Amino acid sequence: MTTPTSRTASHLAATLLTATVALYIALVAFGNITDFGTNQQFVRHVLAMDTTFKDDDVMWRAVTSEGLQDAAYVVIIVWETVAALVLGYGTWLWVRRDGERARLFSTYGLVMVMVLFGAGFIAVGGEWFAMWQSKDWNGLEAATRVFLLSGVVLVVVQLTADRSAT
Repeated sequence: MTTPTSRTASHLAATLLTATVALYIALVAFGNITDFGTNQQFVRHVLAMDTTFKDDDVMWRAVTSEGLQDAAYVVIIVWETVAALVLGYGTWLWVRRDGERARLFSTYGLVMVMVLFGAGFIAVGGEWFAMWQSKDWNGLEAATRVFLLSGVVLVVVQLTADRSAT
């Protein structure tokens, strides 16, 4: 059974934590847009697999077309931007105390971040393109940190659900 005080605390936690991830991913997208070249090089090197062990059994996976590399980078930036907007809207709904819709939009945004960092960077970048082999272009630690942060916030957001009806 939840009390009014615990509901208020849960609501505040969900609001502030959703806002934290919204701010983070908005800053990431903003940085990628305003300083396009820095992470463009990161994406290019990961996809080209040019700093991996160069094992013939996996090098066939490399994407060396700069056009395809840049297209992938633009898709990442668009995904980050949409996730930031969805999380920003979720935060606004938390502030307005529209808990059900806030939870819905926060969930969508958090899952978007987790898909990008989990499936995109950890699975595809880390394993398919062997990013783990690179000393210079290895973003697995950062991706894992963001994935875990978003997952913890997702749990907090889900804990705000009204369970009295069940």
